[in-house]
Amino acid sequence: QVQLVESGGGLVQAGGSLRLSCAASGRTFSSYAMAWFRQAPGKEREIVSAIIWSGGRTYYSDSVKGRFTISRDNAKNTVNLQMNSLKPEDTAVYYCAADSRVYSNYIYTRPREYEYWGQGTQVTVSS
Repeated sequence: QVQLVESGGGLVQAGGSLRLSCAASGRTFSSYAMAWFRQAPGKEREIVSAIIWSGGRTYYSDSVKGRFTISRDNAKNTVNLQMNSLKPEDTAVYYCAADSRVYSNYIYTRPREYEYWGQGTQVTVSS
């Protein structure tokens, strides 16, 4: 069982930066791929970024590529999302998620492939 808690959301002006963090409980964190999803009002939940268990492979959606950076610290059981050059269209609730297939080098992009979820943190970007 893994529990995930996000932090770092808030209100920022367009062009600004935020750093989201996800703290995980459980000894199996280091074996799981982790992802950040987001969901804006009236829209489906979509993947933003993901990272495999070792940190050796990452994924970014086209909408955030070049602006966001995902990282993880397995010693601290955390995964972070550095968000730069934020745009109003980045406004959403951001969720941390864990893929419980241990030591997988494949990155899934659909929400249903992730077993564990955090409660979400709101990111609002004003124009």
